[in-house]
Amino acid sequence: MAKTDEIHTISLSFTDLPEDAQRCIVPFLTPSDISNFASTAKCFVSLCRDDPRLWFNMCDRKWGSKTQIDKWGNGKISYKLLYNTLSEYENLIGFWCRNGAESDSPLIFFEWGPFYVAGSRVKPARTGTYEVIKLPLLWMGITPKGEIVNYLNPVELSETVMNSDDLGFGVSELVPVNVKFIRKTHIVVKENGNEFGYLGNVSNSGNMREEEYEDLCVSAGSSPDRLMFEIYQYFAKKTGPGGNGSARRQRGREGERQRRRLWYPEGYVKIVNCSPTPAKPLQGLWKGLCNDMILEFFLVSYDEIGGVACRRLVDLCFPFSTYVPVVWISNTVSIQSPLSSEEKIIYESRMHIEPLTETDEPCEILPCSDKREISCMLCLNSSYGSVAVHPRQAEGRIWQYENGTFGFGFLRDNYIIDLRCIAQNGQVLEGADFSCE
Repeated sequence: MAKTDEIHTISLSFTDLPEDAQRCIVPFLTPSDISNFASTAKCFVSLCRDDPRLWFNMCDRKWGSKTQIDKWGNGKISYKLLYNTLSEYENLIGFWCRNGAESDSPLIFFEWGPFYVAGSRVKPARTGTYEVIKLPLLWMGITPKGEIVNYLNPVELSETVMNSDDLGFGVSELVPVNVKFIRKTHIVVKENGNEFGYLGNVSNSGNMREEEYEDLCVSAGSSPDRLMFEIYQYFAKKTGPGGNGSARRQRGREGERQRRRLWYPEGYVKIVNCSPTPAKPLQGLWKGLCNDMILEFFLVSYDEIGGVACRRLVDLCFPFSTYVPVVWISNTVSIQSPLSSEEKIIYESRMHIEPLTETDEPCEILPCSDKREISCMLCLNSSYGSVAVHPRQAEGRIWQYENGTFGFGFLRDNYIIDLRCIAQNGQVLEGADFSCE
């Protein structure tokens, strides 16, 4: 009879592991855990301070598939500083809506670039099509000295800009701005009188090198006012007497020119749920052609009690207005296909608004029976806040299609607005993409 192999359990401490294995494990810790880990034993201090290995691996593991880690700051900055900066930038990625001001393009999209973060306005390409375009709004990066720079309306910024130590040459026409987090879902973009932009929130300071950043971190019991005073002192030192006088005078002249064309602050609110899910198929950002052939952006959201609301994005610029239409559903129990004969008549008697052809002529408007396959239907109502609307004028339907999109229409109208996705997998669909699958 064969003897059963004995399984021996060997207990190993972290110090017994080879150094290469230790370096593979530590990057999975959070920065605060790494700080605590380094304080447990003197032998771990050098391991946790290994910037090229430890902090580069942490950056690469978290953002390596989205951006080129070794190109930020022309590869000359501390990866620990880069980790802290990219952690801030990560909150920006996605869709934002301009708040509190009328705009023809309130939708803003932030995305990763090779060595920067780019913010763009998303707006319809032209009348009568589903196509959208992205227009440059913000360019956010880091200089080789570790200084954060934010520029407004960058038409084209290349790697040569980041190679410049001064960053005043060749970018005089750009407007430096501060990007300030009020909360994780609220930012304010404001013109900066200094030569660089600034990324910050109530607990950190942006336009600084790593060692200066650590010196200004708020300690327990210190007030935000003291932190701001020290930040102001920092900038005062940069513009004080001494150093390269001609460069400062040049920057001063540019600053005066920028101040003469003051750019007013803008606030933005993050759109958290911008894509549909299996549980919430109507949720997200959508685009649809209205009866005037103008492409409108819509935001559909689910509330806590199961209702669904749909608003035009331009109306969200004024969230407290009572005179903007809100399409809403209080009962999300859907009627599955096939529809009743009465509901078929309601659907088939309406027309879809079709995009223009290449010759800018409207396509032939076909009956709904010649269009998409319906998977289910929901009843909806429309309201204008506290303004009373006749029930017949407010009643309508939402038809969900097999391809994942949907359309809606009101009983008072003879047409249906078909909605298509604005984004897919975190990216803007710039063409006339149809399916959300």
